[in-house]
Amino acid sequence: MLRNHGGGHAPVSYLELFFDLVYVFAITQLSHTLHHHLSWHGLAEGLVLFLAVWWAWIFTTWVTNWANPDRAAVRVLLMALMLLGLALSAAIPDAFGASGLVFAGCYVAIQLGRTLATMAVMRGEDRARLRNMGRIALWFACAAPLWIAGALAGPDSRLALWLAALGIEYTGPMVLFRTPVLGRSGLTDWDISGSHMAERCALFIIIALGEGIVVTGSAFAQGSMDGGQVGGLCLAFLSAALMWWLYFDLGADRGARLISGHSQAGRLARNAYTYLHMPIVLGIVVSAVGDALLLERPEGPASAALVAMQSGGAILFLAGLGLFKRFANTLGNFPMSHTVAIVLILLLALSASAHPIPAISFAAGVVALLFLACLWEWVSYHGGWMERMEALGMRFPAWVRERA
Repeated sequence: MLRNHGGGHAPVSYLELFFDLVYVFAITQLSHTLHHHLSWHGLAEGLVLFLAVWWAWIFTTWVTNWANPDRAAVRVLLMALMLLGLALSAAIPDAFGASGLVFAGCYVAIQLGRTLATMAVMRGEDRARLRNMGRIALWFACAAPLWIAGALAGPDSRLALWLAALGIEYTGPMVLFRTPVLGRSGLTDWDISGSHMAERCALFIIIALGEGIVVTGSAFAQGSMDGGQVGGLCLAFLSAALMWWLYFDLGADRGARLISGHSQAGRLARNAYTYLHMPIVLGIVVSAVGDALLLERPEGPASAALVAMQSGGAILFLAGLGLFKRFANTLGNFPMSHTVAIVLILLLALSASAHPIPAISFAAGVVALLFLACLWEWVSYHGGWMERMEALGMRFPAWVRERA
């Protein structure tokens, strides 16, 4: 029932790709929900829903790293999780309304059901991992009453209770699922195929980028398709393309190579993939909402919502990606290109808030700064610009060379 990691790479199966289709729908639902609830309270609710969706997906990814999707029992489990995920995704728009119990019930069933089913798969094959899954089940069981109680409470209490439930669940991996009786997980319990984890998370980035393109295309199709909208469409596409380039040109490959040969691949997967990919994906989703707002009124003044979504999405993406690249960099440096772009995007947002500019101009500014980060990184690692400048007599301090 379990994969054999002795050969190194555990390939992503067709069933795992099929499983991801449910989360394409989930990301689309999240984008639409954020788009229609652009308030501080709506953003808080959207964040809770996103964290739940991500946690359901990433824990299933951990399980398929261990369990073999080619075995019939594992296939049935994944398809059952797909059905629950489909119902959960359908409940997202009204999760803080009448569909709260559907959302919470499906979420608890996914997390607890998958963990208990995996324990059944591991029984008799791997006692150490069986104990580890038992610890995980206890942590999910502690959070489950808060999910159900929140679904039965009013909207404000629901938000607080669901945040508390997520707090419990997100703390679990940080403390290695420590429990009073079973103790905590050890490094051997986190033995995984690092290349499989890297590939799965890279595919989820593609899902998020693809969903953004769908949202942009839908908004364009429903509009007048005039010059302003064509310009907005081009900027939205460039934003997605630059995000793809920033992630896949260096970060994805370096991360995959590092985790594939790492002696503590499980710990690296927890930090760099389970946690640090959250802001990357969330930044893409938020940027897609900003692109939809842009296409509604491209030539009008940049609204506070548009400024917040476009700049916030880009900053979240760059910050998360920079932290991920810091893990994948042997020097442990946060890329200077990302730091400069984050600061300039923040300054652009503050300027646009104080002195309104056309929405399309603001979007062009954000895209230009993403391009700056992309070009800086490309030239630094592919173009040898620093070596050419030094050949002309210019000298750079060591800290600049390390962070370029």
